[in-house]
Amino acid sequence: MSVIATAICVGLPRPFNGAELSAIDKRPLDGRAGIRSFGIEGDMVADGKHHGGPDMAVHHYATDHYPSWDEWLGGHSLLRGPAAFGENLMSTGLAESNVRIGDRFRLGTTLLEVSQPRQPCWKIEHRFDRKGMVKRILRTHCCGWYYRVIEEGVARAGEPLELVEEGPGDWTVARVFAAIYDPALPMNPSELRSIAALEVLSAAMRDKAKSRLGE
Repeated sequence: MSVIATAICVGLPRPFNGAELSAIDKRPLDGRAGIRSFGIEGDMVADGKHHGGPDMAVHHYATDHYPSWDEWLGGHSLLRGPAAFGENLMSTGLAESNVRIGDRFRLGTTLLEVSQPRQPCWKIEHRFDRKGMVKRILRTHCCGWYYRVIEEGVARAGEPLELVEEGPGDWTVARVFAAIYDPALPMNPSELRSIAALEVLSAAMRDKAKSRLGE
């Protein structure tokens, strides 16, 4: 499986909600991007408690979801531009249903490994000025995902994002996200125990699976 990384985006913390800062407003890089274990050079997080770190170094959101969001929102200017959901990588052809936890992708000289789904938060609704977006993400599982950086390197927009190694089992991003976050699904203890034991999944997400089990 190989798709094109149509944009590599970065952002710095800016005023977002009163005194609150956020780096969700990202812009495409021209030229090459240095991708390190902490993330992409020139990209920062405002809330280090909930964002950033080696297991959330690079955020990917499927541009394939933009049309359905545009329809649901009744049109929105953010969806005409880059990184509407604060993502670092933009592409078409990859989505939560066909990307597994532990999948490894080569982008330029960088090796990335899918580490966890993205947990949606209020900042998405504030950015779009629309309530109900988080509930829709929980229902549709169109959450996006994070990579950890296995091999640091450089990459450019327009280069292929090539799957070079598949993650273990059939733990897609959507399946893991649904098991942990979708309130409409009945709790499946067996599945949650398997998720909690999935070593390629981030420790924080494994802990969330344990928490659902009451452990």
